[in-house]
Amino acid sequence: MVFMQYNRDEAGVLTPLPKQNIDTGMGLERIASVMQGVETNFDTDLFRPIIDHVASLAGIRYKENPKNDKALKVVADHVRAVSFMLADGIRPNNEGRGYVLRRILRRAVRYAKLLGIDKPFLESVFRIVQRDYAQAYPELTENENFILNHLSLEEKNFQATLEQGTQLLQEKVKNLIKQGETILTGPDAFYLYETYGFPVELTEEMLEEQGLSVDMIAFQTAVEEHRLLAKDQSQQMRAVVESPSLMGKAKLLGVTPFVGYEQVSATARIEGLFVDGEETQDAGEGEEVVVFLSDTPFYAESGGQVSDVGVLKTPRAEARVLEVKKGVTGTLYHRVQVMTGVLHAGETVEAEINGSARLAISRHHSATHLLQTALRTVLGEHVQQAGSLVTTERLRFDFTHFSPMTSDGLRAVEGLINEAVLKNMPIQSTEMSLKEAKFSGATALFGEKYGDNVRVVRMGLFSQELCGGTHVKDTGEIGLVKILSEGGIGAGLRRIEAVAGLEALAYLRSLDEQVIEVAQILKAQPSELGKRVNGLVAQVKDLEREIGQLQAKLGKNEAEGLLKRVKEIEGVQVLAAQVHVSDMEGLRQMADLLRAKLKNGVIVLGAVSEGKVNLVTVVSPTGLSGLHAGQIIKEVAKITGGSGGGRPDMAQAGGKDPSKLGEAIDRVPTILRGFLKK
Repeated sequence: MVFMQYNRDEAGVLTPLPKQNIDTGMGLERIASVMQGVETNFDTDLFRPIIDHVASLAGIRYKENPKNDKALKVVADHVRAVSFMLADGIRPNNEGRGYVLRRILRRAVRYAKLLGIDKPFLESVFRIVQRDYAQAYPELTENENFILNHLSLEEKNFQATLEQGTQLLQEKVKNLIKQGETILTGPDAFYLYETYGFPVELTEEMLEEQGLSVDMIAFQTAVEEHRLLAKDQSQQMRAVVESPSLMGKAKLLGVTPFVGYEQVSATARIEGLFVDGEETQDAGEGEEVVVFLSDTPFYAESGGQVSDVGVLKTPRAEARVLEVKKGVTGTLYHRVQVMTGVLHAGETVEAEINGSARLAISRHHSATHLLQTALRTVLGEHVQQAGSLVTTERLRFDFTHFSPMTSDGLRAVEGLINEAVLKNMPIQSTEMSLKEAKFSGATALFGEKYGDNVRVVRMGLFSQELCGGTHVKDTGEIGLVKILSEGGIGAGLRRIEAVAGLEALAYLRSLDEQVIEVAQILKAQPSELGKRVNGLVAQVKDLEREIGQLQAKLGKNEAEGLLKRVKEIEGVQVLAAQVHVSDMEGLRQMADLLRAKLKNGVIVLGAVSEGKVNLVTVVSPTGLSGLHAGQIIKEVAKITGGSGGGRPDMAQAGGKDPSKLGEAIDRVPTILRGFLKK
């Protein structure tokens, strides 16, 4: 038990707490196990219905087999945890809490498979969790579509790779045992993780069952190397933000008052100047400096909206504001470049945002709100915002949905947005308590944690969202909104990019110019382009068909000529040659043609296509003289700097060095003699 009685300050002084308490560490499940007189938490009515349901799916009984009991408990515990994580808005991914979710979900699927459950089962288990817990946790019902969609998608994706990944791991285990080793290498574990989505913990667990382990240090090294390779190289303000003196100043100043909702300029005092992370009293022409202001009209990058830009002016100096960021203390960091004169700490400046840039950003931000409402109207209430970016040039909106949008759906969304624009509805913002905002029906960012007071942005009766960004005064100011693209960015996640206002006009003008240019090239009127292009496509298909027929004839002729080059090596007929085909498919077709002619023997063909080497090997009939096509081609491909493999009867490979293809083909007899001797 933990007795919470005092508050200890930085000096070590103990002060009695106004409300003292005892943390027993008891928990609902432990209390339930005592009150219900059962041995473990898993035997309480919080878990037994879930366990019994999983047992029925597996056709077994709980408490008849210790190994099965462990699997039943794992599945019940993990699916319950996953259900609550999804209900809280956490999405499966490969980072942070999303990775924890994915990891335990996949562990549940694997243990279910050990119980003999091969069909999708997560939804049915979730229904038991929902039935027993939803009264106390209504989010299990409110977010049902979100939960079910992610359960289905994750289960489907993992089931598809589990068998393949498990098979690969078993092969590696066999090799380890054969070589007398007990530790799987870090790169091998990382390959399973990166290629097949195998959490390393799952790999560890499966190896542990066979008395083996993973080199975790080498695995973490591989992960870190991959992370550094893929890391965003943007380093803006990094050294500055990490500066202890700058952070100390920010802590002292606290929250910077933001006046930018009401005004585009303000008179402010310079509260601090920092060059290269160190405080200074002045900054001269050409220097880049971080400025703290007493208050500011500049919106700091937040909620997907980029920061304002503009200028700071004094009678004798002018500085360009490049970006504004918010520190953990709520202090706004203005990154500026001094253009003329000298800025001094403590002096008064006129802070003025770039009005046209702010207006373009606000148009796109307001359009984003209309977009979300339109998507929920067309696709359904399961649509939730999963990220956004609002700039002067465009908007980007990520949302939850589990299939590509149709062209009709996109047109419907675009139509709803532009209808809302033409209605010229007033855009109003109101501060209220979070409870009031939720009661009013305002849309919140799913999974986001809000303070007690929030800002609600209303656009007539069309849209109502919690938002801290900047907006235009009415929807008519947004202007035309044009969707540029829609596509998938991850499991259950889609992305729309669009432009509004002057950017939409510029986009349409560029399309006009392209249409006119194409019409001139094709010597047709713009209205006739569709018909003209369809005619050209049909003509190209006809020509491609002719080319294919000619290539087939040439390939047949070349193949017949190649048969004259067959040699006998250790009693085996061998044909090794470099040929002229356009791609791997053509190479395989030629190999099939030669196999039909040379019914008993080994064929190795190589070709160069687009600067790379393609190789195909055929052993006919299968197992001829103990030869294996996959093993042969692996050795041939090595010479060209490549690799490959395949079945005993046919295999293919790629190489990096076309200049080595001739040498590789010449070495085939030597390679075959080596295998035949074995």
